[in-house]
Amino acid sequence: MQKTTLSLLALALVAMHGVAHADDDLPQIIDVHGPLKVALPKIPEGGWFTSAELGAIATSGNTTGTSITGKIDARHETATWSHEFVVSGFFKEDEYEDEEGNKERNKSAERFAASAKASYKLLGAGRRAFVLGSHVNDRFGAYTRYSSLSIGHGRQLLSAPDKTLDVEIGPGYFQGERDTGEDESGVTVRGAAQFRWRVSPSAFFAQTVSVEKGTSNTHSVAETSLSTKINSTMQMKAGFSARNDSSVTPGKKNTDTQTSLTMVYSF
Repeated sequence: MQKTTLSLLALALVAMHGVAHADDDLPQIIDVHGPLKVALPKIPEGGWFTSAELGAIATSGNTTGTSITGKIDARHETATWSHEFVVSGFFKEDEYEDEEGNKERNKSAERFAASAKASYKLLGAGRRAFVLGSHVNDRFGAYTRYSSLSIGHGRQLLSAPDKTLDVEIGPGYFQGERDTGEDESGVTVRGAAQFRWRVSPSAFFAQTVSVEKGTSNTHSVAETSLSTKINSTMQMKAGFSARNDSSVTPGKKNTDTQTSLTMVYSF
């Protein structure tokens, strides 16, 4: 009888207060059917976030060759500024036999790129002003050298716990050298967008697109990647990138693509 009375009193207390709370040293009761929210990783104030990725493919037998791709991405955050520095490279070499049976090596790809970006944050929520400088050396591209400098305004159109969408637009200037040795330069208008999505606690999707439109050429770059977390510092990343120039010399293709599988180390 005493146990029944205690049980009735407990039920009455639950009905009066709505929810029963656990002790302070126990986890709170939550709705297990509620949506799962996964926040994007944030860089500490004044801290650095750096990632280095490397991928390599070596073939032998009927086809012999080596290709290497790598990238270093470093970001620094303060209360008023955001800085990002990116260096990347791609190299491919094939081995073949000439008519006399001698083995020869031939480079079929050699590209190096570097960029630096500074963004000023204090323009309102999700808004910023930026200046961006980039340089590309591509031995086998339609442009063997391409440098650009742009300024503009950026805004975050979407800010969800697991998704973000940022867009940028502004004027710029480019200077390049075609594969024929001809120099080019002129004013451009640059637009860019970056979409990031935390697919799951261990998977991350990113899509970036940038377009620089000038009087003689439209230069576009698109990159798609899906990263899978291995541990706290290592990731496996599958990526696809495409570079396009609307105006190329005869014998050159407008679009260069690259598919890669790399290991990423974050520190």
